[in-house]
This record gives sequence, C-alpha cells and structure tokens, in this order.
Amino acid sequence: MRTVIVSGASSGIGHATAERFARSGDHVINLDRQPPPASTPDGPREGGGAVHWTELDVADWSGVQEAVDRVHAERGRIDVVIANAGISVRHGILELTEAEARRTLDVNLMGVLALWRHAVPHMLRQGEGVLLATASVNGSRGYPLYADYNASKAGVASLCQTFAVELSPLIRTACVAPGAVLTPMQRAEYTDEMLAEVNERIPARRHALPEEIADAFYFLASPQASFVSGQQFVVDGAETAGATTAFFPGPTKALDAGERS
Repeated sequence: MRTVIVSGASSGIGHATAERFARSGDHVINLDRQPPPASTPDGPREGGGAVHWTELDVADWSGVQEAVDRVHAERGRIDVVIANAGISVRHGILELTEAEARRTLDVNLMGVLALWRHAVPHMLRQGEGVLLATASVNGSRGYPLYADYNASKAGVASLCQTFAVELSPLIRTACVAPGAVLTPMQRAEYTDEMLAEVNERIPARRHALPEEIADAFYFLASPQASFVSGQQFVVDGAETAGATTAFFPGPTKALDAGERS
C-alpha cells in the first residue's frame, strides 16, 4: 500500500484523484482547508485504500512541513505527492488587486513548492518517490482574464523541470496540464451559457470530467510511467492543438472594468 499525499482533495480534481488512488488500495492523505463533502467517508474504501483529511492551508510553509513530516512519522514513507490545491479569480488586468494576485501565487505556486520541497528529504532517504502537480494549459498560452493564475501555472511547469533535473534518477516529477474541466471552481465562475461557449471551442466539444484528470495522475504515478519525468501531460480534448483561444472581451471592456473598480 503506497502512501499518497494530495493537496486540495476535498473537491474537484483533487477529490477525484484521492478517490482514484484509494480505490486502488493506496493510503491517501488529503491536505485541504475545507473538509470533503459530508457524503464522502473519512477512512477505508472498497478496494482496500483509505482517504484521511488533514486541515491545512498550503500557503502556510511551516504548516506544510509539519503535515508532511507527520505523515512520514505515521506511515514510515511517502511514495507519491500530488500538489493539486489551486484557486483562480476571473478578472481583467485592470481589475487585478495585489491581495488577489499574491493569494493566487501563494496557493498555486508556493503551495506546490512547499509541498514538494518538504517531501523530497523523505523520498531521498527512502531512495524513490514521485512528485506530481496540477498545472494547466493556461500556463503555456496567453489566456485572457487570468493573468495571475496563468503565471502561477507557468511556474508549476518550471518547477517540474527543475526538480526533475536535480533529483533524477531517484525522484520523478511530472505535472498534468488540464484544459477545461467541469469542477465546482469552474461552475462558480462560468454561467451555463459561458460553459457552452467554451465547449464550442474545444474539438472534443465538452469539458473534461475530474475523473479523467485523476486517471492521468494515476498513470503518471505508476511503473508504466517510469521513464516520464520533467514533463507536462496535457489533457485538454485537443483544445491547444489548433488555433482556438479563450473568450477575450477586448481592451475597451477591460479599460471600462478598470475605471469602475
């Protein structure tokens, strides 16, 4: 039974990923500020694995270290770490505030760095380990209305490469870069009409399900991916294969929004 840490596993991609590993017999620790849904049990799953929630804000560097060290002390090893916790706020550049930008970078980028950084000593001592993270296609293209989010995800891809170079061959790294995924965070920012508009620009004509991203993480953590390191694994229904772009309201509307803020 592997010991797997997943941050942000109380909803969306993280929740689906934690459940995927637990159903396959892994012991999963969910690090999240919020508890999982009341309908999701804390503990054993059919298939032999389990998921246990630990309350944590991944932007708390010392808190992350304490949580990781505690997992290792209790379990004796840490096999897979998936830095998934992330936030986004849909806003134009002129609407962006310092507080929002710093919080986004603290969670999406520094949260990955903290979790990976504090897992590495344990993995090096045991002689193996896999570090994974949730990146995004937003990190490699200029998607409008998400400047701080895009920058944070580009940083995740860079961390993935750097950790791979420094820590190979003992530790592998990889990140999953989803396109549009039908998560609670996506639903909170988009109306049904906006979701339908996005679907029209995706060759697959739909959003991904969180479970499909979870399957990608499970593969990357498996022996079948033993020669995959330092790479982004794009799962986007061919969204970035062509010339389609996200909805852009134009500079006039962006300026109007900035003047109103």
